[in-house]
Amino acid sequence: MLSNTTLGVLMATINASIVMISLPAIFSGIHLNPLQPGNVSYLLWMIMGYMLVTAVLVTGFGRLGDMLGRVRIYNAGFVVFSIGAVALALDPWTGGQGAMWLIGWRLVQAVGGSMLFANSTAIITDTFPADRRGMALGINQVAGMAGSFLGLILGGLLAVVHWRAVFFVSVPIGIAGTIWSYLSLHESGTRNPGRFDVWGNVTFAVGLTAVLAGIQPYGDSSTGWTNPAVLAAIIGGALVLVVFGIIELHSAAPMFNLSLFRIRAFTMANIASLLAAIGRGGLQFMLIIWLQGIWLPLHGYSYEQTPLWAGIYMVPITIGFLVAGPLSGILSDRFGARLFATLGLSIVAATFVGLMLLPVDFPYWVFALLTGLSGIGSGMFSSPNRSAIMNSVPARERGSASGMAGTVQNAGNSLSIGVFFSLMIIGLSTSLPHALSSGLSSNGVPASVAARIAQTPPVSSLFAAFLGYNPIGTLLAPSGVLNRAGVNAPALTGKEFFPHLMAAPFH
Repeated sequence: MLSNTTLGVLMATINASIVMISLPAIFSGIHLNPLQPGNVSYLLWMIMGYMLVTAVLVTGFGRLGDMLGRVRIYNAGFVVFSIGAVALALDPWTGGQGAMWLIGWRLVQAVGGSMLFANSTAIITDTFPADRRGMALGINQVAGMAGSFLGLILGGLLAVVHWRAVFFVSVPIGIAGTIWSYLSLHESGTRNPGRFDVWGNVTFAVGLTAVLAGIQPYGDSSTGWTNPAVLAAIIGGALVLVVFGIIELHSAAPMFNLSLFRIRAFTMANIASLLAAIGRGGLQFMLIIWLQGIWLPLHGYSYEQTPLWAGIYMVPITIGFLVAGPLSGILSDRFGARLFATLGLSIVAATFVGLMLLPVDFPYWVFALLTGLSGIGSGMFSSPNRSAIMNSVPARERGSASGMAGTVQNAGNSLSIGVFFSLMIIGLSTSLPHALSSGLSSNGVPASVAARIAQTPPVSSLFAAFLGYNPIGTLLAPSGVLNRAGVNAPALTGKEFFPHLMAAPFH
């Protein structure tokens, strides 16, 4: 049971991040220029679609697990996930059609991932006695949390082979997991039959989707936050969530049992989980930009190699997860969850301070030490925190509690992209134009052309750094200045100019 549920959660969370670091190979494979304004939304939804669907559906599937059987929903999740993996690997289109195929089937795959994610911890809690539950949840949760970082490493490795390999890797795992789950898992929990809360699920899905989609900044302005559609999505989504809360308080069989928030341990552990997920997701986002867009090119790596080496250089954070997670789960069974969860997030906070103090072009051993400690801190936090959540609720509510905890964590992951993306855009909009204008002028580009390029919304430069790509050639091509005498075209289009240009604004 433990091996199966751990495999399911690991597969679901790997696929949440494996695409993030493989996007350069994927966009090249389907012949889509990510820097064209209309294609930015494809890139955002390629990253966000899976996270958003998982955040929206995981609570509903937790409730269905309570009603119909947690193992039944979990097994169905493996089937749906495997079908999505096959379809993704066989994308028959290129360009915008190819991107829409990938986005659509990623959403289908996320439905399967939600089924797995919502019920795995409830199945473990049903099966293991209280004095061994922390160890079991620790292994399961660390597999899930480490999966988000293992996805970055695996994506970097597979992107070098072929972009389809990024999706094909899930096919044999999904098939094996489907067979293994049907053979090995049996219902052992207490069912909580009742009506399915249709209106609660509808309002929750609409409200959370609107908020999480709206908070991703895009539009005609530098950040997108002044776009009326963005404001309408966030405000409207928040109002729908208020309606959802009212419905749940008066529902005889709510999907989101708000009465569980009267349990202090449940409430506080979920708040901590939300904040930890926002920080962890933001760290992933920042490290990918830092490594692929700046540090690796400055150290002689070609742009084609940056996904692979970015994954390799992020290994310490994964090792930290794998070492600390199971150990903290075992120790929390004996000494309680509070000490380990509190100390773990304190260590993570300290490593964030350390990363702030690093120069952009850092010595790698310091970076490895800080990210490794961050992984240890997150591992110390994750399993005791989830164990505290699951131990705090009645046995008949474990499916709902597991789904609610999964929703909180996945919502934090989704929010992190919007929050950190916005912070980056706001910061770059004040410092990047001057750096871009000065850098172009110093390499012979006429002042008028340099000034016009400097007014380009920073979203293009940010995505270029995210993809490990030098956009200067693309930005200057329409003006024809790269062929003029006195313009240092080799330097402008080389692998060091853009990373040097981005370093100070990024910092």
